[in-house]
Amino acid sequence: MDRRHFLNGGAAALGMALASRWTRLISDAFGGSLRFKYAICNEMFEQREFAAQCRAIRAAGFQGIEIAPFTLGDHLDGISAARRRELRMIIEGEGIQFAGLHWLLITPKWLHLTTADREIRCKSWEYFLKLIDFCADLGKGVMVLGSPAQRASKGNTAADAVLHLKEGLAKVAPHARERGCKILIEALPSKDTNVVNTLAQAVQIVKELKTPAVQTMFDFHNTPDEKDPMDLLVRRYFRYIRHVHINEMDGRHPGTGGLDFLPVFKVLAELKYRGWVSLEVFDFKPGPENILRDTMAYIRSLETRLGA
Repeated sequence: MDRRHFLNGGAAALGMALASRWTRLISDAFGGSLRFKYAICNEMFEQREFAAQCRAIRAAGFQGIEIAPFTLGDHLDGISAARRRELRMIIEGEGIQFAGLHWLLITPKWLHLTTADREIRCKSWEYFLKLIDFCADLGKGVMVLGSPAQRASKGNTAADAVLHLKEGLAKVAPHARERGCKILIEALPSKDTNVVNTLAQAVQIVKELKTPAVQTMFDFHNTPDEKDPMDLLVRRYFRYIRHVHINEMDGRHPGTGGLDFLPVFKVLAELKYRGWVSLEVFDFKPGPENILRDTMAYIRSLETRLGA
C-alpha cells in the first residue's frame, strides 16, 4: 500500500469514527434516558451491511442488537473465529450491545430438534452447541428458542416431541451455563407449532429442568392461545421471564395496531425488569429507518405514560 492510499484510508476511518461519535452525541442529547433496555432484531435490515445495521440502531436510540444467525450465513462453520471477533468489535465500536440470538434454526435447512429421526435429532442438538458457542463469542446473551417448524412433532406425537425437546435441552444446558448464555423457550401459537403454545407450558419445562441456563421469555405477538390477560401472565411468570419481544399482534411494529402495551409495561416497571425489550417485526415494508423511528417515538410516549 502506498503512502497516499494509507493516508486516504486513515482519513476515511477517522471520518467514520467521528461521524459515529457525532451520531451518538446527537442521539444522547435529544433522546433522553429510558427505563428499559431496547434492542432490535436484525432481520428487518435484510441484506444491509452489518456495521450499517448497528449504526442505524444506535442512531435511532436503541441500545442493543439481537441477531438471527441466518442473516450472517447459512452455517455457523462458515463464520470464522476472526469474523466473530470482527462482528463483536463492530457492535462495541458502534456503541451498542449484543442482546442475543433468535430464529436459531432457520438454517441449515435439515435442522429439527424433536423429530422421530434420531440421527437428525442428534445432529441438530450438536449444531445447537455450536449456536451456544456463537452466542458466547459475540458477547454472551440470550438464545430465544422459537423456530416453530424445527421443534414441531415430525413422525411422532406432540408429547414425544416435547419429551425430545426436554431431553435435548437438558444435554446442552451445562454448556450454555458454562459459556454464559441463557436458552429461552418461546411459547408460540398453535397455528405455527404443536410444541409449547403457552407461557405455562414453557415454564413447566423450565421447572422440570431446574437449571438457570434454561428459562423463558414473553412475546406480545405470540399470545393467541393464552386465556389470561397479558399483564397477568407476565406478573404470574415474571421470575422465569428473561427477555421480551415487542410487536403488534399482526407482527407489525408497535403503534401501528390496536394493542395496548401499557399494562404489561406497568408490570415490568413495578417488578423492576432488567432484561431486554427487543423489537421483532415481520412486516419490513415501511423500511428499517421508518420502523426504528416510529417505534422509538412510540416507546418514549409509552414510557412517558409510565412516568419515566
